[in-house]
Amino acid sequence: MTSRKTPLDATLDPADPSGWASLRATLHEAADRLLDHVRDQREIPVWQEMPDADAARITSLIGSEGAGVAEAWRALEEHVLPFGVGNVHPRFMGWVNGAGTPGGLVASLAEAAINANVGGRNSGAARVERAVLDWAKRAFRFPESASGILTSGTSMATVIALAAARQALADWDVETEGLGTEGARFRVYASGPTHSCVESALRLLGLGRRALRRIDTDGRGHIDLGVLRERIAEDRAAGLRPLAVVGNAGTVDVGAIDDLAGVADVCDEEGVWFHVDGAFGALAILSERLRPRLAGIERADSIAFDFHKWMHVTYDCGCVLVRNETHHRAAFRSRPEYLEGQRSGLAAGEPWFCDYGPELSRGFRALRVWFLLAEHGEDDVSRAIEGSVERAEYLAARVDREASLERLAPADLNIVCFRVVPRPGEDGDALNAEVVAEVQKRGIAAPSTTRLGGTLAIRCCLMNHRATLEDMDVTVDGILHVAEDLRSARGSPRVSP
Repeated sequence: MTSRKTPLDATLDPADPSGWASLRATLHEAADRLLDHVRDQREIPVWQEMPDADAARITSLIGSEGAGVAEAWRALEEHVLPFGVGNVHPRFMGWVNGAGTPGGLVASLAEAAINANVGGRNSGAARVERAVLDWAKRAFRFPESASGILTSGTSMATVIALAAARQALADWDVETEGLGTEGARFRVYASGPTHSCVESALRLLGLGRRALRRIDTDGRGHIDLGVLRERIAEDRAAGLRPLAVVGNAGTVDVGAIDDLAGVADVCDEEGVWFHVDGAFGALAILSERLRPRLAGIERADSIAFDFHKWMHVTYDCGCVLVRNETHHRAAFRSRPEYLEGQRSGLAAGEPWFCDYGPELSRGFRALRVWFLLAEHGEDDVSRAIEGSVERAEYLAARVDREASLERLAPADLNIVCFRVVPRPGEDGDALNAEVVAEVQKRGIAAPSTTRLGGTLAIRCCLMNHRATLEDMDVTVDGILHVAEDLRSARGSPRVSP
């Protein structure tokens, strides 16, 4: 009879050498299968919905008694692995999702084994994050004295950047006294297509939705600098306090890049904070061909961007850089006595990363970035970025050659927006929405939708480094065939081109 274990006996490690051997075998099996999963993406649908039976199975394994590592792995392999978002597949074109890399499996495994909390303390993990931040500062031509921190993504990076801006431009002790009536007068300016994370950040920081001023754009989606100047002047005349201007290094709808040098000039003239939302487009800085499009980004007070997009670091990993370290740290430093730093030992390593953001518990995200750069180098990353832009140019040209397709925006970067041209009497928006959903459900490709000038567009964001020109043709052919299938099913007459 086996004696019942007490809490003092409890451990989550294998109980004996045979348990370790079983875990080792499962780990090797899993590593092989996961690598095959990445390698063989073309052999599976881009996306498939998880059936209720699979969802029920994974739910059933959560209970008071564990099933063991081998059974847990079998359930993961069979019931979870096939039903991802699809962004690993070369024909995933929806939204702005990186594809990951095979080498990222190594970094993620090591990250789990090290299991570091990089909120602070003196550790190799903190040194790795500082190395990654130093690399980012050099890439964006920021001074060595600038600060930064890795985040879950650009949404959190934007909160941090605008908190630093609030700290810098408030002429009272905002960290102690709060916003009060003065804070309600702050205004932030951004173009209409600017990502919703800016509005969310203003809400979280207590500035409210009203603080955001949406500025008109020119015909290519860039912020209108003349209108920007007018709005700032109007707000000053009304007794409001201009706080920051957000410049876009690639809008999420069409990939438009604002005139960042022009925005920097306005910010210098007006004495306001210049923040760049570079969620994915900012990393074009690594490409000699694309870098001139970002002229002026080096003048920003803060830049928010994601490593998990155009650099394909495993999710999640974003970054914020802040030119003035003093404003950045002042916005967040508040450490209790039990986290007091020391001159040496594990509690050394000042400054700690928890002094630059709201999180004390932080994963070792930097390892994934460092490993990718150590494995591939900047040149390979740059070529992959340029390749996605070239595929966008190819796709745009293919769309332009099709009489039944209509492009709805310039393809300035790596996003192509178009639609199936509706026939007389057809609801174009409904047709194109149905085409996108059906293309996804058939596993052909995974584009998304957006609205441009009130019209629903098929949006192909070409970010995946595994994609080829053939994938562009497969996607267009699939869209055309699906459109005809849908029309045939509802009895819509064919129209000769």
